[in-house]
Amino acid sequence: MSDCRAIDDLPEDEARAALRRCCGSSRWVERMLAERPFKDRERLFEAAARNWTDLGPADWNEAFSHHPRIGDPSRIAEAAASTATWAAGEQAGAASAGDDIKAAIAQGNAEYEARFGRIYIVCATGKSGEELLAILRERLANDPQKELRIAAAEQAKITRLRLEKLLAP
Repeated sequence: MSDCRAIDDLPEDEARAALRRCCGSSRWVERMLAERPFKDRERLFEAAARNWTDLGPADWNEAFSHHPRIGDPSRIAEAAASTATWAAGEQAGAASAGDDIKAAIAQGNAEYEARFGRIYIVCATGKSGEELLAILRERLANDPQKELRIAAAEQAKITRLRLEKLLAP
C-alpha cells in the first residue's frame, strides 16, 4: 500500500490542486503529475527536488509569487484558503515578534522587493522573528544571481515541508 495515496489516488484535477498547495510553479506541478504514481515518499521527494532543480528563473518566480510576505498577516489572510493555514503556521515566529521586529521586517521586505523585484522567500518554519530579520538583512547584500539561487533553495525546503503536510494523516 502506498503512503503517497494522498497524491497517487486523487483524480488529476484534485492532484493538481494538492501539488499546487505545495509549490506554485505550474511547470513543476505538471511535471509532478506526469510522474504519478510515486508509490513511496522517497520517490515523491526525489521527484519534487529533481523537477524543481530542472526549472528556471521564470518558474521559480511564479512559485515565489504564491507566497505571502514574511510578517504580513493581511497577505496571509488573502492567500488561497488552501494554503493560508500552512502559511500562518510557517510564519508563526514572525507573527509573534514584537512590533519593532515586525516593523523592521516590513522595511526589509520593501528593500528586498526594490532590490530583487520579488518577495523575500525564506523557509520560516521554526524561526523567530529575530532570526527571520537577521536572515533578511544578510541576504540583502547578495548579488541578484546568488540571491535567486538562495530563494530557489528556500522554496525547495518549503515545498518539501508542504509535501510532508499533505501526506500527514
